[in-house]
Amino acid sequence: MTHPRIRQTILVAGLAALLVAPFIGDVTGSAGLLGLANRVAIYAIAAVSLDLILGYGALVSFGHAMFFGLGGYAVGIIAFHTNGGEPLFGWAGSNAALVVWPLALIACAVLAAVVGALSLKTSGVQFIMITLAFAQLIFFLLVSLQNYGGDDGLLLDRRNDLPFVDLTQPKTFYFVCVALLVCWTAFCSTIVNSRFGMILQALRQSERRSVNLGVNPFPVRLAAFVISAIGAGLAGVLWANYARFVSPDMAAWSKSGEFIAIVVLGGLGTLFGPIAGTAVYIALEQLLSIWTEHWMIVMGPIVTLIALCGRRGVAGRLFGERHD
Repeated sequence: MTHPRIRQTILVAGLAALLVAPFIGDVTGSAGLLGLANRVAIYAIAAVSLDLILGYGALVSFGHAMFFGLGGYAVGIIAFHTNGGEPLFGWAGSNAALVVWPLALIACAVLAAVVGALSLKTSGVQFIMITLAFAQLIFFLLVSLQNYGGDDGLLLDRRNDLPFVDLTQPKTFYFVCVALLVCWTAFCSTIVNSRFGMILQALRQSERRSVNLGVNPFPVRLAAFVISAIGAGLAGVLWANYARFVSPDMAAWSKSGEFIAIVVLGGLGTLFGPIAGTAVYIALEQLLSIWTEHWMIVMGPIVTLIALCGRRGVAGRLFGERHD
């Protein structure tokens, strides 16, 4: 494992890179750099959340995009009724972030509790298929919402309002996303290093031994699954505000696969690795898409080679916390 001081230096350098990215764009005249950095910050939240159950709990969820999509659609639907003057279940609606965002995260937590309660009764391939099935159910449900754009998606008139913060300013919104990424990663790190996190990792290493020691796997894994879903939902909330647009593609199985690829690319069971993986993935996507419109044909082998040749990802050796 990398020396703690080296890790701290790398983390500070990474945070500094995120903070100065908008200003580098101004200096170099790269107008799109802020948008790319914003995507990195938002997707990294989803990747860190997925790593909590994938890297530390060995729970391969192939449907985590459903929470990303639900978080975004909760923001979009509330905005649709608020700005259109149509009550939502008798509620006039709100554009306040401190009202809308918690409601979106609660919706994700409730869905995760239901999905987790059913899927965690199985394991392995069955768990993967059940999460995928639920994700497809949510995807087709969003497609069927014709009042909210159906397959074409839904445009948002404006971003949510946050007290004392002007989210309409691109840089301000970006720094809010970075702040939330830092807070969420710190929260997940606290969970991993807590007694709860140790139990989750013990279940990954040997469920039978953990059960013999008196651990009940179901509530531990369910709690981790719900927490992970809330993080994915937070990323969806931020994406809806960033793009001011939501579509069923946010909940598609391909988006779940993208999140898994990012986590594997960065390094399983590291928390900080998926942030690096997100940056590398989006940078590769941008560069390859300039070269060819069929960039995914090239991206696939690259991610596969990294997964096969560097089992711990691009940053696993730097931030490695797993010990298998």
